[in-house]
Parts: sequence; C-alpha cells; structure tokens
Amino acid sequence: MNSRIKVIPCSGIGKVLGLIAREAALKVTGELLPEETESLCLAHIVTGDDEVVSKIEGQPCITIDGCAKCCAQKSVEAAGGNICNKHRVVDFMKSHRGEEHGTGTRLTEDGWRFAGELAEVMAEEAKAELEG
Repeated sequence: MNSRIKVIPCSGIGKVLGLIAREAALKVTGELLPEETESLCLAHIVTGDDEVVSKIEGQPCITIDGCAKCCAQKSVEAAGGNICNKHRVVDFMKSHRGEEHGTGTRLTEDGWRFAGELAEVMAEEAKAELEG
C-alpha cells in the first residue's frame, strides 16, 4: 500500500485558474512534502489507467480544481479515491481581487504567490491527514 497523500489538480489547460491549481499541487509534491505526497495525472485517472487507478483506490486524496466543474474531484471519486480535502481555486479568489495572475500558460508574480498560498494550505492538510 502506498501511504503517500495523493494531490490531484485539474487539467484546466489554457486557463489561468487551472495553471494555478497545477502549480500549487506541484509545489506540494515537489518542494513542500515530496516524501509524503505524490501527484497523479488526471488524464490517466479519467481514462481508467489501471496502474494509476490502483494508486488512488481507497487512498487519501486532495483535489484542487480551477473552476466549478470540479473535474479532478469528480474523477477521483469515480475512481474510488478517498477525498480527504477538496478545493476550487475560484473559492480562494476573494482575498486576491484586483490581482493579475497571468494567463493559461504563464503566471505573474501575483499568480505564483497565490499558487504558493494554496500549496501551503494543501501541505498542512496533508500533514494533518498523515498524523491521523
């Protein structure tokens, strides 16, 4: 059994909120908690890739979606993942009004800062989940 918390962002290709979600997830899994977390490709979950689905079935997962469609959340639930926390980037926007976050392919300084804040939230949740 793989005990690492799965952090799964939406694809959101071409949309700044999707890019923020992906960068936040990558910061958690690559910098903040690389030994305790891992990210999985949403496309592999959606297509039912046996290897990837077996990694999330019954395992604790944190999802982060760029928009209200919640593709990551819905796909992880359908694949049998145990969602311990779920987020939508759009729900965090209130405290970031007036900022310019970038484009679907490049973040601004504000965008990177926003992604970092979301990463910190998810890292704390992952730590709490691991501590039980």
